Amino acid sequence: MGLISYIREEIKVIRERDPAIHSDMEVFLYPSFKVILHYRIAHKLYLKHHYFLARWVSQRGVRKTGIEIHPGAQIGKGLFIDHGNGVIIGETSIVGDNVTLYQGVTLGGTGKEQGKRHPTIGNNVMISAGAKVLGSFTIGDNSKIGAGSVVLEEVPPNSTVVGVPGRVVKRNNISLPQEEMDQIHLPDPVMEDLAVLQHENEELTNRLIDLEREMRELKNKYAKSQPDA
Repeated sequence: MGLISYIREEIKVIRERDPAIHSDMEVFLYPSFKVILHYRIAHKLYLKHHYFLARWVSQRGVRKTGIEIHPGAQIGKGLFIDHGNGVIIGETSIVGDNVTLYQGVTLGGTGKEQGKRHPTIGNNVMISAGAKVLGSFTIGDNSKIGAGSVVLEEVPPNSTVVGVPGRVVKRNNISLPQEEMDQIHLPDPVMEDLAVLQHENEELTNRLIDLEREMRELKNKYAKSQPDA
């Protein structure tokens, strides 16, 4: 892809996903645009084994944007980093097409692996603010990771993950269009568990009331059955 075509594609991606952008010229000031441009240059240098130059270009992008993408990472088309300060993408990360990352997201390693140390992110995935995906495993296509989640194991496609550690709380076979990927309306497993406990507590309370009533009835029957002294 030529430079002009690449710039046009990036402008289209950012304008589609960020309503705060009002003109094409604003995109040139956008951190996501700047850091991806630095990454593409650094990645080409990395593939040619110019590791120092690759890191030099990459670190210039970090200083300008607060977003750190290792030049060795493999990133597909349409990556969108919204309010990206603090985003980190590790060296062996693989990021698919049309992925959305919010501020503070980390695609990192656990420090215990060799070789492929970082996650593989499928297509059309959204990872919300502050989420950490740590380790060499796959986040399936069309999945959503809730804000602040810590994901330590593989996520099937079409899943919603929340919590620390992250766990799948929703999964189906319906693809999630990019425009429906909001990071607000996610299931809350803690509230769901509390609702279940409350329901069970109410059932136990009602059962105890029924048992107490049965006991009173039995006592009354027994008292009536006894001859008067």
